[in-house]
Amino acid sequence: MKPNISTETQQEALAAAKATQKPGQTKEQTKLIAQGIEKGIAEYKKLQKAKARERDKFRKQQLKAKSRPAVEDEDGNTFTEHLAPQGQFTRATWVAIALLLLSWIGFAAYYWMANPATGG
Repeated sequence: MKPNISTETQQEALAAAKATQKPGQTKEQTKLIAQGIEKGIAEYKKLQKAKARERDKFRKQQLKAKSRPAVEDEDGNTFTEHLAPQGQFTRATWVAIALLLLSWIGFAAYYWMANPATGG
């Protein structure tokens, strides 16, 4: 499988091969040197992309680690603790719960007032 080499890379490689051309060197030899330079440039770019991916992974891991709270155990080892979010009920949630409870109490009171023989 031949890697895709951009025309820009091919032009750079040919320019480098021509710049280092020796007297008496044939066009075929220069072309072969340019192909070798192309492969070298492609390999270098591939390595740089891999390094950039690794740096990005490491950066993301660092950000994730900073967002988690760190806790030390008795031995002094630091580890991250996954805690449930604090204050998960908002004011609107508490209002909804209170209204639900009031409606149940109201329904029970209405039922017992309307049916005194069965309810009490």
